[in-house]
Amino acid sequence: MLRDRYAPVDLVALVPTLTLTFEPVVAQLDTLLDDDGLCQAVRADLARRRPRPSETGRPSTPVEVLLRMLVVRRLYGWSYAETEHFVGDSLVLRQFCRPGLERAPDDTTLLRGAALIRPATLDALLDHVVALARRLKVTRGRKLRVDSTVVETSIHHPTDSSLLADGVRMLGRLVRRAKPAVGAALAGVRDAFRTRTRSARRQLQRIHRLARRKGEPAEREQRDAYARLCDVACRVVRPAGRVRRALAEGAAGERAGRRVAAELDRRLPVVGRAIDQAERRVLRGERVPAEEKVASLVEPHTASITRPKPGKQVEFGRKLWLAEADGGIVTDVQVLEGAPPDAPHVVPSLERHARQFGRPPRLLTGDRGCSTAMVRRAAATAGVHRVALPHTGPPSAASRAPERERWFRRGYRWRAGIEGRIGVLQRVYRLDRCPDHGADGLERWVGLGVLTANLVTIARATAAR
Repeated sequence: MLRDRYAPVDLVALVPTLTLTFEPVVAQLDTLLDDDGLCQAVRADLARRRPRPSETGRPSTPVEVLLRMLVVRRLYGWSYAETEHFVGDSLVLRQFCRPGLERAPDDTTLLRGAALIRPATLDALLDHVVALARRLKVTRGRKLRVDSTVVETSIHHPTDSSLLADGVRMLGRLVRRAKPAVGAALAGVRDAFRTRTRSARRQLQRIHRLARRKGEPAEREQRDAYARLCDVACRVVRPAGRVRRALAEGAAGERAGRRVAAELDRRLPVVGRAIDQAERRVLRGERVPAEEKVASLVEPHTASITRPKPGKQVEFGRKLWLAEADGGIVTDVQVLEGAPPDAPHVVPSLERHARQFGRPPRLLTGDRGCSTAMVRRAAATAGVHRVALPHTGPPSAASRAPERERWFRRGYRWRAGIEGRIGVLQRVYRLDRCPDHGADGLERWVGLGVLTANLVTIARATAAR
């Protein structure tokens, strides 16, 4: 049975000899999280777990407790297990998260609850928090700055050889798990359940040894080792496909069989792409476009993003688009597919800002990657008075004239503040690398981090008054 909250308990009153008070920022954050709009949006997602959650089932962890513990986790950078431990052992955090005298929910409960929250819900909550900041006069929405960054996924550095070896190992493990369900049906098929993990490991070690050598003979031997590794991977993909078909025919009703079949449906196409990628890049010497590359078998949504950063020319993850208003409030966040240019996302962020504040900003600024003639014209047409976007291409007298004006220089200097905001989001709210799995998990990780950052910004601004 889904519950909204426990009966209120004042833990401080139970221990009258102690003086337990919140820090000023945490006290303001406690007040902000009393907003029923936040809880009700999350409650609608949690209600999807079971039919008729308000009438049947055991009493659940209240929505308010779950939401507050997720905010505390992102605020302090803890894991789920650390959040359970510290909230359970601290009277101050118990009073903030409001489990009362009940046992703090364990880490698996927090994990399952967080996984039910949809990215679309967090996107709607962002508008709600921006409206809250506007109502409390933390931001007036007069200025807007935009930029992008990268959120890395939790993968090892991808190479063609490691992807092939990982594919052989993962498919072999799934085939062995399917043997109890389809062993009788494939009893006469040769090598139906052979894993070939040792063969793939031998070729991988050979490639690593040859990579240390120079010269044409070493390159020929390395190509030969890659060809053998691709052949080993193909010898595992074919029987895995037969196992998948046998599961569809005979074990569709068994729970274990359905789970293995779903895993094979996810892994087989990605391993096939990895084999094709290795053959094209290594054996035929072709250039594979970035949008066609496979960077991970576990996180296939990961993109290879080239960035001009010293010591890290290529990052593996997803591109993150951010728009920030005056007052330090993030008004728009999008997880982008692949590595698209920044300019096409400026106008949608500008339109969302106009919906949130009822008017466009007076100033729009961004770096050269956000600037095109079409973007500047669209911003002026939307009612932006000052567009501090530098011109691209060869400079001319007409393009340099507005960039020399005082308002442009001040606006473009203000743009640099979003670099600091990105740094805070990455250092404090851990948007540098996402530990959650899947595209939805990454969007959920980003959404919760940005929501927590906005709430803390509002709490600090109101506490400072």
